[in-house]
Amino acid sequence: MEQTLYFILLLIALCSVSECVQRQYHFINVKKTWTEAQRYCRENYTDLATVDNMNDKKSVNDGRVWIGLQKTGVDKWQWSSGDPVLNLNWGSGQPEGRDYCAMMRNGQWHDFPCSTSLTFICNSSNNMNTGLVFVDKKKEWRDAQSYCRQNHIDLVSVRNQNESQQLQKFITDSHISDDVWIGLFRVRDSWQWSDQSNSSFRYWKSDEPNNAGGNENCAAIEPNTQGQWIDISCNNQFPFVCHEVLCPDKLILIKEKLTWSEALRYCRQNHVDLVSVHSEEIQREVMNVVKQASTEAVWLGLRHSCTVGLWFWVSGQTVCYQNWAIDDSENCDSAVRSGAVQSGGDQRWISRPETDQLNFICSRNYE
Repeated sequence: MEQTLYFILLLIALCSVSECVQRQYHFINVKKTWTEAQRYCRENYTDLATVDNMNDKKSVNDGRVWIGLQKTGVDKWQWSSGDPVLNLNWGSGQPEGRDYCAMMRNGQWHDFPCSTSLTFICNSSNNMNTGLVFVDKKKEWRDAQSYCRQNHIDLVSVRNQNESQQLQKFITDSHISDDVWIGLFRVRDSWQWSDQSNSSFRYWKSDEPNNAGGNENCAAIEPNTQGQWIDISCNNQFPFVCHEVLCPDKLILIKEKLTWSEALRYCRQNHVDLVSVHSEEIQREVMNVVKQASTEAVWLGLRHSCTVGLWFWVSGQTVCYQNWAIDDSENCDSAVRSGAVQSGGDQRWISRPETDQLNFICSRNYE
C-alpha cells in the first residue's frame, strides 16, 4: 500500500511544479484489460499514458501496470502534416519496403532513402492559386520537412485524387523534372502509442519484447525493474496510467485574424500546433481561453476530408470526443471546411470555410 501511494505521489509531482509540464499522469488502481484501460482513459482523461523520455518513466513495485504502447503488427505510412493517408498513388512495384520516406517521380510515389538530398514541395499559404511552393534546394527529407514548417506550412500532403492531379499539374507547369520529396514517411516501429504520438522513446527490459506465446501485443511496466517494460498479452488485467495532454495555461489564444492554414503555420512556428480537443477536459480549457476572442469563432486544429467524409485532428488523431453545434461539411462542393469553436453562447464547434479569417488557439510547449 505504501509503495502504491509512493507511485501515485510521484505522478502527482510531475504536474505540481510551477510551470506546466507536457503531460499530467494519473495512476488508476483498478484492474482492467489493455483495451478496457484505454477506453477508461479516453473517457475520463486524454489517453493511456505515453512516455516521451527518461524523466517520464515510472517505477512500480506492487505489480504490473499498463501504459499506452501497443504493437500494430505492420509499419504504416503517414503524412507529415498529420492528414490521414487515404489516397494511394504508388508507382509500379512500390513501395519496395526498404526505405522510409517518399518522393514523387512522373506523378507517382516511390519510397526512397531519407538521407538522399532532393528538391521538395511545401504546402504554403503564400501561393493563393495552388497552395504549393517548389523549393529548389536539395535537402534530406527531415531537413526539407523542417524548412517547410519554418517557412511555409509543411511538406506537401496528397489527400485525394484531386490534390494528386493538382500537384502533378503544379510540377508540370513549374517545369520540375527532378524527383521531389513529398510529406509521406513510414513509421518504422511496429509499436505505436495509443494517442498516436510519434514518441520513439522505448525502455524495454533486457530481452524484451519477446512475443512469448505469439500474442504479446501490449506493453506494461514490470515491477522491481526501475520502470522497464515488457510485452504481454492484452487480455491480462492490470492497473494502468492515464495522461492528460494539457494542463492550465497550456493553451494560448492568438487574437490575430488568419485563415486556417495561416493559423496552422503560426502555431507550428511559434508554439506546438493548432489545438486538438481529445477530451472534455481539454474542451473546458478551450472554453476558458476562447472567451477573450475578438472574432465570433476561433480556429481549432480540426480538418475535414471529403474523400471519406470524416473529420480529423492535425495531430493525426480521429475525432472521438465531439462537441458540434453545426457540421455542414457534407457540402463538399464548396470551400474546404475546417473546424472552429464559437466564442460565445455554448462555445460549441462549427464548420467554417478555411479561408475565413479568425482568431485561433495554439497548444504551447513547455520544455
